[in-house]
Amino acid sequence: MMMQPLVAILDDEPEIRRMLAQALCDAGFRTATYARAAEFEAALKRSAPDVCLVDLGLPDRDGLALVHRLALESGATIIIISGRAQVQDRVTGLELGADDYIIKPFDPAEVVARIRARLRRGRNAVGAAPDTARFNGWTAHFERYLLVSDAGAEVAFSHAEGEVLRLFLDSPKRLITRAQMQESLGGMAGESFDRAMDVRISRLRTKLGEDPRNPRLIKTIYGAGYIFLGDVVWG
Repeated sequence: MMMQPLVAILDDEPEIRRMLAQALCDAGFRTATYARAAEFEAALKRSAPDVCLVDLGLPDRDGLALVHRLALESGATIIIISGRAQVQDRVTGLELGADDYIIKPFDPAEVVARIRARLRRGRNAVGAAPDTARFNGWTAHFERYLLVSDAGAEVAFSHAEGEVLRLFLDSPKRLITRAQMQESLGGMAGESFDRAMDVRISRLRTKLGEDPRNPRLIKTIYGAGYIFLGDVVWG
């Protein structure tokens, strides 16, 4: 029997932890709950969750810094749950590597639905292509979140950056519109999503050694979207 996905819940409010854990257990997920970042990080050394729900207002650690570390070091889906409702807070969270941002107060059913959608997209992505792609002097190892150049240089990328990179590598030399990106990657369309995509693409260009004034691989088609111009070989 396949083991159910594990969802780690990090929030210092006991009622939030209880409410989310109950809803997720009822939906068939395994859960682990933590009130402080220290105990959450200690648990990560023992087991790897499939999804991390992270509150930003933690008593012992900056929540955004933790999200950024998770994005760089973990393969988990990262969803921020926060009372911070400003657009800039959402943009910053997504820029630092979160896959989604849910504002408190929320309906637990929405959280369950968002988690299911994220995991479904992840399974579809894995089933659609192998975990390794070669293109223009680089090899992308999606299972390791690592880019390796032909010269042997290694550059890590985050889970969120990997989603965008896989989208490009799956559709080389084809226009990908903002609407298609939003549909494929999820999240609410609008300014915060657009800015988060801009940042992720900018970071990918930097990691690929692109000239920001004249990128040769990821081209911006103003008013339309993006085109990835590399030659891609999967497997």
